Amino acid sequence: MKFNALRDFLAVAERGSLRAAARQLGSAQPALSHSIKELEKELGVVLFERRSTGVVLTDMGAAFHKRVACAMHDLRRATEELDQLRGEVHGNLAVAMSSVAHIALLPFALGAFRARYPKVQIDIVDAVYPGSEPGLLDGSLDLYIGPAPADVVSALQVEKLFDNTRTIVSRKGHPLAQARSLRELVDAEWITTSITHNAEEELGPLFAQNGLPAPRLVMKAHSALTFMVALANSDLLMMLPVQWIQSESLAPLLARIDVREPLPAPPVCLVRRAGLPPTPAAEYFCDMVRRAVQHMRAP
Repeated sequence: MKFNALRDFLAVAERGSLRAAARQLGSAQPALSHSIKELEKELGVVLFERRSTGVVLTDMGAAFHKRVACAMHDLRRATEELDQLRGEVHGNLAVAMSSVAHIALLPFALGAFRARYPKVQIDIVDAVYPGSEPGLLDGSLDLYIGPAPADVVSALQVEKLFDNTRTIVSRKGHPLAQARSLRELVDAEWITTSITHNAEEELGPLFAQNGLPAPRLVMKAHSALTFMVALANSDLLMMLPVQWIQSESLAPLLARIDVREPLPAPPVCLVRRAGLPPTPAAEYFCDMVRRAVQHMRAP
């Protein structure tokens, strides 16, 4: 089984058509079609179902794609690791970070990392844990930094960076800005972002613990930009890590509703695949994140 055949297979699977894959790879479409047919012949299965709009993976193709994608990511990581161990500083680093990690850790860690690895291309995704888990498992993501649920799958390794707390955030001039308890907010509408696959786990238990009806969750957001736009242009509320209000750049844009109830937050963690050592560049980025935590704790 040739490397180029696997590369061709991944390109067709990801682009959804032979023409688009050939354009991406800079190869002729007939040659690509021949490569896929030879791979199907070698495996003894049909990998793609041909349709008028392109191709889709068969069940066999989908199972093969999952393994091949993981293997190719690991192979790329292996070659980059050898290069970096020889003293070369190029490669790729793919990191998913929650909003609190962006605000509290990235500003400190990024400059130091870029100084050490100026030629490593960094791909940073704004995401919480549920959206990051598949990439961590298949190897397309090197790291996730942010709050993580207690039941992270055993294939992943979790390192706690720091404990955290949350606050309730709204737009400036919100009619509920003077509220001092969750009871005063029972009629509000909420944006939620969850570290689990169930958005109701974000606010529901907190309200239930205080004998209150379930909050009205009307919007689920997945990025910091969505948070900002939605909060600034509506009366929706959101429970966010306290770093949002502590940030010098964000605090002027938001209002904090100080309720008397404690609003615990899950700890901020560093998550990566267990049993697979990171590349030197990825390990250095982890070290810079750990230093950023120490810097954040300093007076």
